[in-house]
Amino acid sequence: MEKIVEQGLLYDFYGELLNEHQKQIYESVVYNDMSLSEIADEQGISRQGVHDLMKRCSRALEGYEDKLHLVEKFQNAKKKVHLIDQLTENAGESDIKELHDRLEQIRQLSNEILEEL
Repeated sequence: MEKIVEQGLLYDFYGELLNEHQKQIYESVVYNDMSLSEIADEQGISRQGVHDLMKRCSRALEGYEDKLHLVEKFQNAKKKVHLIDQLTENAGESDIKELHDRLEQIRQLSNEILEEL
């Protein structure tokens, strides 16, 4: 399951860099959960051709991520936002010192998010 999520994220960030044929095949496999045989029949190409195209697309998307790190930055920002949410939960029940500490942590996390963008 994690591989499918990773493929989806890579496609969300870099899919527009693929040509239309590549996008169509990649979407059929990742989003529509079609088999290679089904896609091959639909596209009029061999099953091996679909497999090779998927491998090329995956390598291309992974290559973009290796160079640009957009998915990694997104995941890091998402984790930090989650931490900020946790720090704000029940903040009204905190004493002044604890509230001040939480605000400082939120400020630090916010700055880290901005630096990564």
